[in-house]
Amino acid sequence: MIRSPRTQAALASMLTLPLALSACGGGPGGGSNTGGDSSSLRVLDYYNNDPGKTVWQKVIDACGRQAGVTIQRESVPGATLIQKVLQQASSRTLPDVLMLDNPDLQQIAQTGALTPLNDLGLKADGYAEGVVSASTYKGKLYGLQPITNTIGLFYNKDLLAKAGVTPPTTWAELKTAAKKLTSGGTYGLAFSAPANYEGTWQFLPFMWSNGGDEKNIATPETAQAVQLWVDLMNDGSVSKSALNWTQADVNDQFKAGKAAMMVNGPWQFPSLEENKSVKYGVVKIPAPAAGRPVVAPLGGETWAVPQTGNKDKQAKAAKIVACLNSDDNQLSLAKDNQTIPTKTALLAKFSSSNPNMAGFVDQIPTARARTGELGADWPKAATKIYTAFQSALTGQATPAKALEAAQNG
Repeated sequence: MIRSPRTQAALASMLTLPLALSACGGGPGGGSNTGGDSSSLRVLDYYNNDPGKTVWQKVIDACGRQAGVTIQRESVPGATLIQKVLQQASSRTLPDVLMLDNPDLQQIAQTGALTPLNDLGLKADGYAEGVVSASTYKGKLYGLQPITNTIGLFYNKDLLAKAGVTPPTTWAELKTAAKKLTSGGTYGLAFSAPANYEGTWQFLPFMWSNGGDEKNIATPETAQAVQLWVDLMNDGSVSKSALNWTQADVNDQFKAGKAAMMVNGPWQFPSLEENKSVKYGVVKIPAPAAGRPVVAPLGGETWAVPQTGNKDKQAKAAKIVACLNSDDNQLSLAKDNQTIPTKTALLAKFSSSNPNMAGFVDQIPTARARTGELGADWPKAATKIYTAFQSALTGQATPAKALEAAQNG
């Protein structure tokens, strides 16, 4: 889930260690996981704060009981997870079950640290295509993701009603609505546009829905998406502070009535529910034109089985991963975590029982994985994207020139 940028240096250093990682459990002396008692499994994730920590603990323990093992779980802060994996790889003490932010999986699979789940009898039949793409590397499935998230357009019902505005569905409607809703200390729209992965995450539905592509961002389609953001900021509908806002900052603006609409994700629901005075709804991100599909990014975490060298433990770890991805657990985890099931057959049922999630759920069938096209090279593209829109938003270059410079830089 995008809440803060990942540690690029740690990932880069991991990519230089494929032999060390792939040999983590091979042969005698291959580490603490290579033999012995397989009645307990070690699990590593980054849900170290409540409510997520407790929600996941309950489900993981239940899956452990179902698999006939006890669970030794370690939860670390999200920004330190990759470094923790590096340390465990070097000491040959990788966990039996590993949770990863989904854009990180392909980079780690590239090192040989993970076991192909197909080899353990697991498949991803019935999952949303973008989710499967995120957990696949060179045609092999390395993770299964029980829940996902994306971003949508939140709107303040009272402010829109007062202005006589309906939730926009197209870019033209978005610009008109945002301008009309901008009054006094209230901006019509808020989004997060910092020079990091969080900014890229927020920009992707505009870029992708207009036919932009990360393999080459210097195209008219992506320039038009950047121009939309530039226009919204230049006409005063979006605060220039968006250049530095996190998604949490955007939510604070919305909660305080300083933004009539915002681009954000369902993880903001608990915070919004603390302020009952704000009546809000959520719809899909507006499309470039009527009838065009919205292509949003997929977030969330995927669960993998590291190469520990202990075949018995790996088989039991696969049972844990399968259990976490059962229909019942997908539905309960999605509800408890304010996220969305990844099996498409569950979407309608989940949406009907969770009305506030409908705007997000509706985007899942066409949503994409960030690593779907470039795999382990995705971070380079993400950097180019935020470098370009920051240049354009600050007036240093036109969208086309900014994209060209970032693409060729």
